[in-house]
Amino acid sequence: MASVMEKLLTPVASDACELPTNKVTVVGVGQVGMACAVSILLRDLCEELALVDVIEDKLKGEMMDLQHGSLFLKTHKITSTCVSVSDYSVTANSRIVVVTAGVRQQEGESRLNLVQRNVNIFKHIIPQLVKYSPHCVLVVVSNPVDVLTYVTWKLSGLPKHRVIGSGTNLDSARFRFLMAKKLGIHTSSFNGFILGEHGDSSVPVWSGTNVAGVNLQSLNPAIGTEKDGENWKEVHKMVVDSAYEVIKLKGYTNWAIGLSVADLTESLVRNLGRVHPVSTMVKGMYGIGNEVYLSLPCVLNSGGVASVVNMTPTDQEVAQLKKSADTLWSIQKDLKDL
Repeated sequence: MASVMEKLLTPVASDACELPTNKVTVVGVGQVGMACAVSILLRDLCEELALVDVIEDKLKGEMMDLQHGSLFLKTHKITSTCVSVSDYSVTANSRIVVVTAGVRQQEGESRLNLVQRNVNIFKHIIPQLVKYSPHCVLVVVSNPVDVLTYVTWKLSGLPKHRVIGSGTNLDSARFRFLMAKKLGIHTSSFNGFILGEHGDSSVPVWSGTNVAGVNLQSLNPAIGTEKDGENWKEVHKMVVDSAYEVIKLKGYTNWAIGLSVADLTESLVRNLGRVHPVSTMVKGMYGIGNEVYLSLPCVLNSGGVASVVNMTPTDQEVAQLKKSADTLWSIQKDLKDL
């Protein structure tokens, strides 16, 4: 007797069509990982989404919850695997792999204090991801993101342009929001970057801040400095303190970073060539001599970082970038087994 499926469908092609897909893998289904996954799904950026975690029940629950919303999405396949048995095969042939795995930042804890707790986790994760998706672009989100992006680059064996840290893409978004709010305009109408470390030693590039091409430093030469009577430097302090404040209030940050990562994913998947402040290898730039990942304005396309924008920062801003690099190098120079 014919089955319902046999009665419903008349086969035309004998083999299933296996075309290349815009497959995205998210490693870690905590608050940040799921915010990334949902943001990517809602922007229709992948044909297949794979979720990876070590906690089997939570992983299965998150996968099922998303699958039950399939009617409202254009992503046709959502899968998952628990990697407590080191089976990463579900991630095979991913174009983008977003890594959010690791222990969470605690209230009052510096991002840099997280490094040693997370490095050992990455030693197990990264080689397996590259084994199954050797042509992927790795986007590292876990904190401290700059050091862990460096760790990922070393462990993966991939070229530097295919290993990216989410870096200061979120810091810059916070900066643009706060500056625009103070100026009474929409966030997208203020242009400016936070560069360097994603964290306490980040660098606000006041020399490049502008609205509709009007450079703010030309209007106030002291903007962002100790001599600035309008105290614009307070905005950068608010950016640095933002994560700590949100963590204090709700226990973690997730929605803004999820939206930020989806924005990066869009530039990569759709080959847009947009400029983002993301963490990239900066050795040889601005007098930095060590192998350090820091955020600079990068052009992102389907291959990863296509190029880095050559800025014209002030001497003080260059000195701050070097200091940011030194801060990170002082941590990662002692890392073992990379």
